[in-house]
Amino acid sequence: MEMTCIGCDETIAADGLNDLGLAFLRHVRAAHVDMPYSDMAIRNFAEATQRLTGPGERLDRIEELEVHPVTDDRIDDWLHLFDHDGFVGWPQWAACYCTEPHVAEPGAEDEHDAHWTENRHLMVDRLREGRTSGYLGYVGGRPAAWVNASLRSEYALYRAGPGSEPSDESVVGISCFVVAPPYRRHGVAGALLDRVLADAAGRGAAWVEAYPFLPSTSIEPQADFRGPRALYDARGFEQVAERARDVVVRRRPASTS
Repeated sequence: MEMTCIGCDETIAADGLNDLGLAFLRHVRAAHVDMPYSDMAIRNFAEATQRLTGPGERLDRIEELEVHPVTDDRIDDWLHLFDHDGFVGWPQWAACYCTEPHVAEPGAEDEHDAHWTENRHLMVDRLREGRTSGYLGYVGGRPAAWVNASLRSEYALYRAGPGSEPSDESVVGISCFVVAPPYRRHGVAGALLDRVLADAAGRGAAWVEAYPFLPSTSIEPQADFRGPRALYDARGFEQVAERARDVVVRRRPASTS
């Protein structure tokens, strides 16, 4: 397999993913000494260019969307979305596997730096154990999108801690959307969010909360993985806090609003 360096157009070749990542790292450290990324980020980027094999063009129309919670029998579908489709055209984000909100501490959001296979295994374990919860959107039977809708108590990044009001165990937190390129701008994220709101009370939650970035953070549209503020405003979320990079918005679940 081979890839083209985005910095100089040199072709990097190797026999496997791991070897390609290491070869690209050697090239970058020799030819691009000022590149401001960690060794692991560079390896992950190289390997993602080979894993992301799904279509990259947006469809003008899509088939009916189906939304299902990620249960054990849907983990393989979840993996297919993250392994191949979700980050086509955006390989620099493909290593996270939605682990960041579960492992990153507040103020350290850019320091999570693990190989993509470690994050992959971590999330599979969390999904199987029920420590991460979310929904897959399917279009034509193909996994097309994901929303992480875990309890706030399961997020290191958003957990408020003992004595918080409302309690972490009573809040579903919307931490991440991933929509594969063909299905973007078709209302998919909104449909996923609507399902979270519809199910939250049945999960024992009193609130649904989200953490959209502030416009001043200059998040590019394809990287706005927390969902835009307008998505939440349209569904009656109210701001309860503003922080350095984001705001906290919250509303009651659909069945108790």
